[in-house]
Amino acid sequence: MSSNEEIVFVVDDDVRVREALGELLEALGWRAETFANAADYVAYPKPDLPACLILDVELPDINGLDLQRQIGESDHPPIVFITGHGDIPSTVRAIKHGAVDFLTKPFSDADLVAAIRAAIAQDRARRSDRAELDVLRQRYLDLTSRERDVLPLVVSGLLNKQAAAELGISEVTLQIHRRNIMQKMAAASLADLVRIAEKLQIPVTHSRRSGSS
Repeated sequence: MSSNEEIVFVVDDDVRVREALGELLEALGWRAETFANAADYVAYPKPDLPACLILDVELPDINGLDLQRQIGESDHPPIVFITGHGDIPSTVRAIKHGAVDFLTKPFSDADLVAAIRAAIAQDRARRSDRAELDVLRQRYLDLTSRERDVLPLVVSGLLNKQAAAELGISEVTLQIHRRNIMQKMAAASLADLVRIAEKLQIPVTHSRRSGSS
């Protein structure tokens, strides 16, 4: 993916900073969108592209650290903070809540570019994970109701006869459901199915008991 398929948002109330960063980013091939305050950034319709948010700490409408906290539960790009008044508590708070970097003005172009690249790489990885999860969720929805009953028993480690007994069905029927689950979930092995179940946060309420299949 080329940099012009990635976007960098800049939120800073200093017009000179916005213009300078906008020019730098576009010269490097990134798409740049700049904002003078947090409200304009929040209201802006975000394109579906890997992104980074360059966020000033001191804004006219809200502190950047408070904005980070407010949008923390939403789908937002990784943040690179910039500030003219850096201090250790602010840096710790920002990084603790997921910021990629905390740069004190004046910072070098090289430091900024490195932080942006790290943020966009992080966002791209998050998007890939989310896309994979969407696929897994759709596969799970394609399971029958009975197959959804069987799945947590299988990944919990119960033997076929034990899982069948839990559901009051024959071991042969259980094996058929298990095979269908493996195919529909595109699981190459039991270990793969366990990994998928963990990603889907399917609760496992049984533990393996003694016996033979």
